[in-house]
Amino acid sequence: MADEVELKLALPESAQRALQRLPLLKHAVSRKTDRLINLYYDTPDLDLHKRGIALRLRRQGHRWLQTVKCAGRSAAGLTTRPEWETPYGGDFDFSVVDAEAVRTWLERRKIRARIAPLFETNFLRTTWRFEPRPGTALLLAFDRGWIAAAGRHEAISELEIEIAAGGTDALFDLAGRIAERIPLAPALLSKAERGYRLFNNAQPAPVKAGTVPLGGEMAPLEAFRVIALACLEHLQQNHEGGAASNDPEYIHQMRVAMRRLRAAMRLFRPLLPPEFGATLLPPMREQMTVLGHTRDMDVLLAEIAAPVLSSLAGEPRLAALVGLVTEQRHRQRHLATQALRSPRFGRLMLLATDLLHRPPFQPLPPDGESNLAAFADGRIRRLRRKVLYLAAGAAVDDPTSLHALRIGIKRLRYALEFFAPLAHGKTFGREIAKLSRLQDTLGQINDLANAGRLLMECAGEDGRLREAVTLIGGWHGPRYAGLLASIPAGLKQLRSMKLPRLL
Repeated sequence: MADEVELKLALPESAQRALQRLPLLKHAVSRKTDRLINLYYDTPDLDLHKRGIALRLRRQGHRWLQTVKCAGRSAAGLTTRPEWETPYGGDFDFSVVDAEAVRTWLERRKIRARIAPLFETNFLRTTWRFEPRPGTALLLAFDRGWIAAAGRHEAISELEIEIAAGGTDALFDLAGRIAERIPLAPALLSKAERGYRLFNNAQPAPVKAGTVPLGGEMAPLEAFRVIALACLEHLQQNHEGGAASNDPEYIHQMRVAMRRLRAAMRLFRPLLPPEFGATLLPPMREQMTVLGHTRDMDVLLAEIAAPVLSSLAGEPRLAALVGLVTEQRHRQRHLATQALRSPRFGRLMLLATDLLHRPPFQPLPPDGESNLAAFADGRIRRLRRKVLYLAAGAAVDDPTSLHALRIGIKRLRYALEFFAPLAHGKTFGREIAKLSRLQDTLGQINDLANAGRLLMECAGEDGRLREAVTLIGGWHGPRYAGLLASIPAGLKQLRSMKLPRLL
């Protein structure tokens, strides 16, 4: 068995020629091009896929090669997984699989007898071998072609950088040099996973943050690394939809992912080297600013302006103003698409993933004295004290104080979500739900408070359009008053919040 360590990168088809003209390719010690035809097999019930096993036949010239792969460890596009290869002589041979449980399961009669071809990948692969220093070798593969399943086709255009010898530092160095000129983004899905989705005709959808797999035995620095990689994966899962779809939820989830990562960096700041934040935060802020403006316009149109126009459909001033808001939203979404398609986004993802695979995160030093539960408990209670301080200073007639409280609640909520796997019982879940409700109320208040400024920017000096802004404000007035009226009860509930200790 060999562990395959590779970084998979999505490459826009429009950038394929630019890639092949990169000067750094001239420094490769070798180059070859092959046509790769792969057949993927499974049972009609997809038993292999459900078990995290991929079975593939690959044609190499006049011969076929059998490969078995198992689900491995994936972190923001960098994948490590076990695989077994052997020549194919007409029947599947699983004797080379030295993982006994995997081999025994594949050789079960009810599995082996039902295995059949499911989908095909057909692509041209150009591979460059780089040997940047003694003991280090990298394989850069450029794949272009297609996936076919159940009568459907999907294009393949991607890079894979595989470690033939050495560590991940050289891998990220090469990826970074390419990303300086080419718009790349880490690709989370393997060709096999894409084939299964195509076979099932699975439609893309926005992805919400999942539970971070923390364990009580982890050192705090290790826990941060796991949390940060999960945030990056959440961000990347919504990247393609954010760049290509008009569904505003993709952009929203990308903002959530970046905010969670920023919150994690604040949470673990006492343990992080200063250069980590100094390196990562500037490009993060650049992306967050563009996404934030886009989200503001999405909310302004869908939740503020459009409902009023629907209610007062015969009002021409409203129609004119909503038209301008729509145009501004389209312009802002175009800017977001440009930002997400630019090399800057890919460089940010690679930079963050690279930093998390270098010291002090990888390899982690032995630390028998650190206690993640104690660290988490201390940080959560510190955030709670901050929230209570902000709550004491919050006033319904002071939007700035409510905005500050909303941010404090959000940071506490993210911390609770990160550390929830360490808690016993359901207390964390109940407190997270309470915080979410109050955060949502404060968020709606903030959206309504900001709407007036954004609408006036769209209206400009046009008197009729300014009158339309007044109409929108009046229509939302009762809702705004109701939200403000609910704040005292929310603050009372916040002050009574009790958190269990993480032991």
